[in-house]
Amino acid sequence: MLTKKQLDLLEFINKRVARDGVPPSFDEMKEALDLRSKSGIHRLITALEERGFIRRLAHRARAIEIVKLPDTLAAKPAGFTPQVIDGDRPDSPAPAHSMPVETVDAMDLPLMGRIAAGVPIESINDVPPSVAVPGAMLSGSGRHYALEVKGDSMIDAGINDGDVVVIRETSSADNGDIVVAQVEGYEATLKRYKRKGESIILEAANPAYEPRILPVGAVKVQGRLVGLIRTY
Repeated sequence: MLTKKQLDLLEFINKRVARDGVPPSFDEMKEALDLRSKSGIHRLITALEERGFIRRLAHRARAIEIVKLPDTLAAKPAGFTPQVIDGDRPDSPAPAHSMPVETVDAMDLPLMGRIAAGVPIESINDVPPSVAVPGAMLSGSGRHYALEVKGDSMIDAGINDGDVVVIRETSSADNGDIVVAQVEGYEATLKRYKRKGESIILEAANPAYEPRILPVGAVKVQGRLVGLIRTY
């Protein structure tokens, strides 16, 4: 048996996963159930997990998998279901059986501010918000963070103004990597990195911008591009 709050939370998670493919955040759960604090959500999540209705995946934020549903919710889909847009339906009927789409694991990364793809700007905020990023986008080990792109100097690399880039924190880079480069200790920019002798070339992906050639000591690599999120 589930309490009403436990059932309400399970139904809310199930609907959000079905709609978005990603479970809701704890703040969204708290607001949906009209609770005063997230500690109440933690208790409900623990109770649902102990009863075998959900499973939390270790070391991943917002990674909740629905294992089963009670009879009152069993008729509703637990996973993400793609929808066909009216006006562009195929002539032939859809296959009777299709493979289920797996729930997407997501991790909340700090959105550290704006990064220039153009003229360098300050890139770090004091209190960063967060952005949900698919776990499959995170490469290797180490800390990751996200930055909003400002400018058009990387458009030929498929990076547009307003995109959110996912960065793996590192102080080293290979020639050709797209990196977050801190220039002269305070300004940061997103550029393609090249080293030639004792010089660093920060190269745009837009012919309207000239490459910047700087001494090695003037450039500090703060991370390497591993992913991109675009909102339409």
